[in-house]
Amino acid sequence: MKLSGARLLIEELIHQGVDTVFGYPGGAVLQIYDELYKCKDRIHHVLTAHEQGAAHAADGYARASGKVGVVIATSGPGATNLVTGIANAYLDSVPMVAITGNVATEALGRDSFQEVDIVSITQPVVKHNFMVKDVTELEQTIKEAFQIANSGRKGPVLIDIPKDVQISECEYGVAVLPKMPDKPKLPYDQEGVIALLSQAKKPLIYAGGGITAAKAEKELIALAEKLNIPVTVSIMGRTAFPDSHPLSLGLVGMHGSYVAAKTQSECDVLLALGVRFSDRATGNIARYTQNCKVIHVDIDKAEIGKNISPDYSVQGDVKKWIKEILPKLKEQKHPKWWEEIHGFEKTKSKVEGDFHPKHILETLRKYTEDDTVVATDVGQHQMWTAQYYRFEKGRTFLSSGGLGTMGYGLGAAIGACFGRKKAHTVLITSEGSFGMNCNELCTAVHENLPITIILMNNRVLGMVRQWQTAFFGKRYSETVLDRSTDFVKLMEAYGGKGFNAKNCKELEDALKEREHYNGPILINCSINPDEKVLPMIPPGKSVDDIIL
Repeated sequence: MKLSGARLLIEELIHQGVDTVFGYPGGAVLQIYDELYKCKDRIHHVLTAHEQGAAHAADGYARASGKVGVVIATSGPGATNLVTGIANAYLDSVPMVAITGNVATEALGRDSFQEVDIVSITQPVVKHNFMVKDVTELEQTIKEAFQIANSGRKGPVLIDIPKDVQISECEYGVAVLPKMPDKPKLPYDQEGVIALLSQAKKPLIYAGGGITAAKAEKELIALAEKLNIPVTVSIMGRTAFPDSHPLSLGLVGMHGSYVAAKTQSECDVLLALGVRFSDRATGNIARYTQNCKVIHVDIDKAEIGKNISPDYSVQGDVKKWIKEILPKLKEQKHPKWWEEIHGFEKTKSKVEGDFHPKHILETLRKYTEDDTVVATDVGQHQMWTAQYYRFEKGRTFLSSGGLGTMGYGLGAAIGACFGRKKAHTVLITSEGSFGMNCNELCTAVHENLPITIILMNNRVLGMVRQWQTAFFGKRYSETVLDRSTDFVKLMEAYGGKGFNAKNCKELEDALKEREHYNGPILINCSINPDEKVLPMIPPGKSVDDIIL
């Protein structure tokens, strides 16, 4: 069957199981968009307000659904507008295929209108990228792109397709995807790992995004229960283990709980599953593992030994590893260790005021289900959400962990909505982050998406201001947002519903209105600008230096 390159692309996307793509049209992708129009009953295109929003939507779709997210943009500024979203997906290991158009092959390298070398630009922030100059290579390239994006340590792949390749024709259905070669793995001392776990007096599990990526939440529960080991989680692994489980100690790291941080500092064996030991999680590297042995399990060879030198390392899929080792482990109890941990639980940060973010999130939780997806932007509200919102199921917390992208949240919430068949989705944001991509409200309204936006409005750049308070002598340089933006009117201008809330009753009243409305709503919650995210372990410090 002979098809044009553009039609071949759409047919192969459908063949790969893609039901939704996000993007913005332009001259270099007109052929692709023409074919999308012809196939709109088979694949849904979501028109965003900006290419960055489209990239974040593809990211959110992938995180919420576990499938590959797809984004399309034109050449030049359309392609470069994707870069932040691609980099965000790369640092958080999110499977994404970004498709860009480009000028015709004969015009490449001549500074043609809207020409950029997007392949070179994205090289540091993709798993792989392709420039397709021959239409006969397109089908094979698309198949490989999806395989690369969704295998091993997942991540984004870019395909750049010149205009003439989109028009040219070739046979479709002839490409055969070769089996990916097995990469040599690091040697693994299974007996040593089993012995160390069996001999541990104060073991601890540290779970990260690798658990979510491998869909290993059930296996993690089984492992923790058999060994009766406490579990801490990273930001990226926030939903790897249910908060209501008695073995859960919650978030660890710069803004994690005291009990999680203290337990980590006192443990004698740390079993790290699918984590990369980022600086925000470890604090002072030299002191981080000075009292314990470390077992590090990760699918990415490059992460083994990069930040922490483990005593035992296992390179491989964490789900398969748990299934393999679980029958060989004996049940443990550790009563003395748990008695010590319960003592740590008595130390907590004080929560003051009637409308503290903790109260906002606890009120919100009464109106959400365990499988409701919650997206955040970046800042204080992100950390408060990770601290105080109760998560019970995997893939329900979407946040920019590695790149820390302000403006990520709304696009991600839109993508998650489609990834979960337009199920109710929540965005927690603040006026600083929200202002960066609030134009995507038009997308949420146009698609009539049931998104609840909780905007924590403290009229400052809260996290930066908190650091200025702690480390810069309260010199608040450019962090006071003395603007007069009326976010309720802004929401209404886009066609949605908006509410103001200054206390929990007003918040509850607004959330009750949500139940009678299918489209997006925004609740502007006024909070104290001096509110801080606590506990906090300062950069390069340890739990001994924690600020409560």
